[in-house]
Parts: sequence; structure tokens; C-alpha cells
Amino acid sequence: MPSTVDIANFALNMLGASNISALDENSKVARIINQRYESARDFVFREHPWNSLIKRATLAKETVSPDFGYANQFPLPVDPFCLRVLEFSNGTLSYPQDNMLSNTGSPVFVIEGRKLLTDEGTAKIKYIARITDPNEYDSGLVEALSTYLASEISYAVTGSTTLVQLMYSKYEQVLKQARHTDATEGAPQRFEASDFIESRM
Repeated sequence: MPSTVDIANFALNMLGASNISALDENSKVARIINQRYESARDFVFREHPWNSLIKRATLAKETVSPDFGYANQFPLPVDPFCLRVLEFSNGTLSYPQDNMLSNTGSPVFVIEGRKLLTDEGTAKIKYIARITDPNEYDSGLVEALSTYLASEISYAVTGSTTLVQLMYSKYEQVLKQARHTDATEGAPQRFEASDFIESRM
């Protein structure tokens, strides 16, 4: 499986640049990679619910409640770090983020800072985790990450605005294919918003 250096070199190869041997080596391209790698990685992670990055957690309720609006607040996971909440459960029923309204029409939960706010007394989540070990990435994610990284560093490495546009267009194509493959892996899940609404009436 590829390492972080391999992913960086995949990006550099797309730009016609020489490989690096380490992210902390004393070279211009390594310094550019270091400046952009982590933010580029997190951006791509948040673009799609990659199967290889999904984790589950039961959150610990804080003793202090929000000042208003919701009854309870829960810190988001830090190990591994939560980049995006995909699904929320009150301990009995689970619903995706894009279809979670209470019977009053308000969101079942909101994210504010690094906390999840809700009226529910239990908060279980599926989330995109910041996984830093590339050995856990599937091939589609590796390809998407290296292509996006190439688009991010292309101007600094080559000085070509045309190449920036070319690399980003390539990234969009790679992401589309990777999303399709990743999304069709495993059994499809079906969520019914009415179940959650009716359970709260």
C-alpha cells in the first residue's frame, strides 16, 4: 500500500516534477507539499463518505447544557478526529444528516464548533475520521487525494495556471468515478425520515 510520500510523489509525477524521498527533506517541492498536504487531505476526506474512513462513536454528554435552543451537548470525537458527521442515532433509530428533522421541523442536531447539540439524551454517530495512515485508504481515495494535491500544488511547482485548471478537472473526473465505486460497495441502506418524526410525536 502507498505511503504519504508515495501519494505526494503521485501528485508530483502528474506535474512532471521529480520525486521526493521524505516530506521533510530540504527541497522546494517537499516544502510545498508540507504546506498543502494536510488541508488537501481533509478537504478530500470531507468530499465523500469514504467507506475506509467511516468510524462509529457513542458520545459522552457534557454536564453543562447549551445556553438555549437544545437540551444537551456532546463533544465530537478527537481520536480519531471527526471531520464530518454522517449519521446520528438516539440509541434506537438512525438517520442520515440530510434528512433529520424533529416533529417541530427543527434539526435533530446541529454542529457548533466541536460540539454536537441535540435534545436527545443519547448521541451515537457515524462519521468521517481523519485517518492519517494511508494503508487504510482504498485505491479510489488514494487516486482522488493525489490528484487533488496535484491541483493544489501545481502553480507553486510549475507556474502554469493552465495546469491548475487541468489538474482540477482531472480531480473532478477521478472523484466522480471513485464516489460511484465507493458508494456501491456493500448493501444499500434505506432511511425513512417519517419513522423518526413519528417516534417523537
